[in-house]
Amino acid sequence: MKILGIDGSGLVASVAIVEDDNLIGEYTTGYKKTHSQTLLPMLDELSKMIELDLNTVDAIAVSAGPGSFTGLRIASATAKGLGLTMGCPIVSVPTVDAIAFNMWGNSGIICPILDARRGQVYTGLYRFEADGTFTVIKEQCACDFHDIAEEINKLGEAVTFLGDGVPVFKDTIADIIKVDYRFAPAHLNRQHAASVATLGSIYYANGDCEPAADHRPEYLRLSQAERERMEKERLEKEGKA
Repeated sequence: MKILGIDGSGLVASVAIVEDDNLIGEYTTGYKKTHSQTLLPMLDELSKMIELDLNTVDAIAVSAGPGSFTGLRIASATAKGLGLTMGCPIVSVPTVDAIAFNMWGNSGIICPILDARRGQVYTGLYRFEADGTFTVIKEQCACDFHDIAEEINKLGEAVTFLGDGVPVFKDTIADIIKVDYRFAPAHLNRQHAASVATLGSIYYANGDCEPAADHRPEYLRLSQAERERMEKERLEKEGKA
């Protein structure tokens, strides 16, 4: 089984090919270019390097959200276009789950935090059981950081934080987290298409996939433009009342 993984949910752009239990290749960069400039050229370069025939791919696993609205749209459009061209299904992998999956074998709680602005984070809680089973304690969500911190303190277990929200909330973590905590190292603390592809291969084996034409990203909350539009409409309505 050969899975193409794509992640454009944050600043990092990443593509990978996982075949059965082997990572054949991964191209990941956190350089400040738009994903529309990077994802397809990266995939082309990776395909040349590993002599990949895209028509041999069984499914495309894409980090489907939450995350950057623009990045998610670009990554999903890329996956959808490739899926329609190649005639293969898409596996939608929750972004926060995929980041947590970077920490396979970690002891204790895993808490990815992605900066969602205005004091909020995209987050979830996870752990790996003794047999390696990936367990979702709290499904990915958008919330105030203090809310997830309260849940972590109640669990009373050591926690590992990772994600682009760590630099933003590092001081807050030091102030309010009452359990032992640590931060993931640089090579594990951001999005990786290899994790998306590996987790996607598990979902695909369980039949959890969709036709490319049906794929949509999962934003979890409204964009700023949508929130501003709704607020404007609310104010206009109140003004007419």
